[in-house]
Amino acid sequence: MKQLTFRFFLLITVASTLAIQSCKPKKIVQKPAPQPVTAVQLPPPVQKTPDPAPAPPPPPVVQKPDYNFNNIQFEFNSGILKTDAYPILDKAATEMKKDPSVKFILNGYASAEGTADHNMELSAQRANSVKIYLVNSGVNAASLATKGYGESNPISENTDEAGRALNRRVEIKKQ
Repeated sequence: MKQLTFRFFLLITVASTLAIQSCKPKKIVQKPAPQPVTAVQLPPPVQKTPDPAPAPPPPPVVQKPDYNFNNIQFEFNSGILKTDAYPILDKAATEMKKDPSVKFILNGYASAEGTADHNMELSAQRANSVKIYLVNSGVNAASLATKGYGESNPISENTDEAGRALNRRVEIKKQ
């Protein structure tokens, strides 16, 4: 029983201590008085300079057409194009179409074999064969003129087959 009494006493002591503390007047915490606001000198606003205007893009590089067309060769006594000439003429057509205002002359030539009249006719046929190919490739026919020169103006001697083969040609010249 002693133990029970002690526990009861302890319980009463704790309860009364708590009750007394809860009844104590509470202190009022005072807030400090507001301080007057003083004007603060702010730095002037930073003026952002506008970005410089972007540089205009460079003008597109327009490559000048390459009007250097060589090596358009023909077989002996023929106005029919060699297949070796097709890549050259394809390149020529591509370049000619870059500037439709440019005019060209297609000069046909022949080797010294055969009569002068026959070679003149053959050189004109060769120039016309080149013209037909170019027109079929999209070049304006009005920008192409043809001329046959026969066996005149050789670029090589007509003394052997290699020289004569070089003279059977068409040259494309800008007018």
